[in-house]
Amino acid sequence: MSLVDKFQQKVFWANVFRVALPFFIIVTIFSFLFTAWDEVTSGNFEAINQKLFSEGKWMRFWLSKIVISLGYGMYVTNKNMK
Repeated sequence: MSLVDKFQQKVFWANVFRVALPFFIIVTIFSFLFTAWDEVTSGNFEAINQKLFSEGKWMRFWLSKIVISLGYGMYVTNKNMK
């Protein structure tokens, strides 16, 4: 079955989101920890906001994780569907 045929199946997209959601959560947690470890451990949420989300940085932060998670979900689902 070709990739285009798989894209048209609802089961494919359900499996993509089933894989992508936990991956998204894990990637987000690790990103917070690696990017702002000092701020997270001290509870300085204003510094986290300034570092990751202010002045339009939030869009790049969340969009990159969404794209990576969906790409990973599509890859794993495509690989496992026959």
